[in-house]
Amino acid sequence: MPTQTTRVRSRKKSERDSFLAQEFQRHRTLRIAAVISLVAIAMLILVGLFAPGLKYSLVARPAVAVDAPAFLNELEALVSSKITRNNQIEVIENGENFYQAELQAMRQARYSINVEAYIFHTGKVTREVLDVLTERAKSGVHVNLVMDSLGSLSTRKTYFKPLKDAGGHVEWYHRLRLHNWFITNNRTHREITIVDGSTAFVGGAGYGDWWRFRIKDKPRWRDTMFRVQGDAVRGLQGAFVENWLEASGEILDGPDYFPWLNSDPGSVTGLVVCSTPSSSVGSTRARVLFQTLIAAARKSIYITTPYFLPDRSMREELVRAKNRGVTVKVIVPGKHDDHTLTRSSGRSAYGDMLKAGAEINEYEPSMIHAKITIIDGIWSVVGSTNLDNRSFGINDEVNLAVLDAQIAARLTEDFEDDASHSRRVILAEWKNVRPSSAGWNCLVGS
Repeated sequence: MPTQTTRVRSRKKSERDSFLAQEFQRHRTLRIAAVISLVAIAMLILVGLFAPGLKYSLVARPAVAVDAPAFLNELEALVSSKITRNNQIEVIENGENFYQAELQAMRQARYSINVEAYIFHTGKVTREVLDVLTERAKSGVHVNLVMDSLGSLSTRKTYFKPLKDAGGHVEWYHRLRLHNWFITNNRTHREITIVDGSTAFVGGAGYGDWWRFRIKDKPRWRDTMFRVQGDAVRGLQGAFVENWLEASGEILDGPDYFPWLNSDPGSVTGLVVCSTPSSSVGSTRARVLFQTLIAAARKSIYITTPYFLPDRSMREELVRAKNRGVTVKVIVPGKHDDHTLTRSSGRSAYGDMLKAGAEINEYEPSMIHAKITIIDGIWSVVGSTNLDNRSFGINDEVNLAVLDAQIAARLTEDFEDDASHSRRVILAEWKNVRPSSAGWNCLVGS
């Protein structure tokens, strides 16, 4: 039997709902505004999902090997970046390892900590991160945190009060305002952390508990980050400064952010590719990077991606690679995919690649969120870019391309281990279960 208190609460709720309904019926302006808002949101989603991507094709396939000086010279110009050769780069697997490495670097910060994140969600992970950032800010370290206002929508501003009270700075990228409605679909999808301008972390992992802990019946996500030292850090810092300026109006400069390196930490060749869509057709440097490397491959292409929705140009380039004898293998999420519609749409695009003999594997143990491409066992690309239209034509992204056989070998070992825990998609089976929801995508895939 309901108690007196329960009956009172129920009556008040009913009265409140009735009042809102009456007000909505009474005020024509409110109804019109609601309809316009719904139509605008629907149009925004449709643009993100179904806008045709720009057609990409190389005039001529590169005639030299991917490690030839001529190829590096050309690639550097194509992606408007600078090759650096004095880097130390470490591959760090999974949240229990890369969060520990990031926190350790933050605790040792003396001058500055810059964090740009698409995902920064409340929980154990971000609580620990904010505690460290707050302590460093109190010690006089410049702490700057910029988050995407859509990707981190559920994180309230009050969550950052201790950090701001300690002197830290917090900004939101492309908050929804009337004056910037036309660029609302452009998000920062970058996930980068830079400490003292000398150590950086880059990859696809943001800050959320699901990268570190099992949540209910969902296993911890599988992901990979790079720890970077050397001149490539300046490129990553430049990517941060770009979006910090857009969010805050400040240009970060000076030795606290761009220190002079007195020694070379390593000898690895790296290329930081910052990607922002052009205002006219949505072309991006990230897409040029991927299209060029795939077109130049002579031996192998290994791709791990959480959202595999390649457009026609990308599929055709992968098929051409397979037809000229290149081994093409792809790992995508299986049953633990965090976006069912994305997986369904991605599976609908397998056909041409499977017919050409490409190998597609669906990872079984958990959601796999690693974003890694390995070309000819020598080039490796890690960053925030998914193989979909949002990353290639709408979002701000950042990738680090590394020319180093040892790093590629390490990542290939990881790829083969992940493949051994995956289910290979067979063409005959794919034909029988081909999804009917082709064309769907995800607006806010991480």
